[in-house]
Amino acid sequence: MNTIYDAKILIVDDNADLLALLCEQLRGAGYGKIRTAQSCGGARAAFAAGQPELMILDINLPDGDGFSLFRALRAKADVPALFLSARDADADRLFGLGADDYLAKPFLMQELLLRVQHILQRAYRAELSAAKPTVLQLGPRSVDLNDAVVSLPDGKTLALTATELALLRKLAENRGHIVTYDAICDAVWGADYYGYENCLGVHIRHLREKLETEPGAPRFLRTVRGIGYKLTKEGEP
Repeated sequence: MNTIYDAKILIVDDNADLLALLCEQLRGAGYGKIRTAQSCGGARAAFAAGQPELMILDINLPDGDGFSLFRALRAKADVPALFLSARDADADRLFGLGADDYLAKPFLMQELLLRVQHILQRAYRAELSAAKPTVLQLGPRSVDLNDAVVSLPDGKTLALTATELALLRKLAENRGHIVTYDAICDAVWGADYYGYENCLGVHIRHLREKLETEPGAPRFLRTVRGIGYKLTKEGEP
């Protein structure tokens, strides 16, 4: 797994409409390896077909319950799990079983995406750290992420600010995938980033001036309107 977006996700819920919505939202955020099931039996079969890196589990299922299913699957492999629960009262039991997190229904999809991101980053931090790039090639310009320096074709260099470096690192770790506004702000300013959202666009503009040959028509650092930003790969249209 080079980035969290390479993670295999198993979603188990007996509500077909909710399953479809979860798949749509996760794929829209960049997660492309998703399996679904609507029962305990289907979940066990999907797990056996390919061990996931994250499970999203409902508690009430037609042929059992999410608690028993979780115990059975965790006996096979230590896979992190996010539970979807209709009751806050389930929290103590879930955490007692070893669940990583839970969301009470109904919930905001943006909140689910943030929980998924945090669980994957926390669970696979060592693996992801080893895969982090140190040099970025952006057309004729290259960026040394260790020294925070952009090298231009004529031999000149431009220094990145600490904020620009943190922002670029987050995008580089997920190169080729959309990174939401919230995910970027959290990576740059931490969990208490509220109030910094309006600053993000300004930092992106300054970063483009250093990375792009034509900042007004960016080739690499692109805006995905209403969602976030994406650092495109070489040759990506």
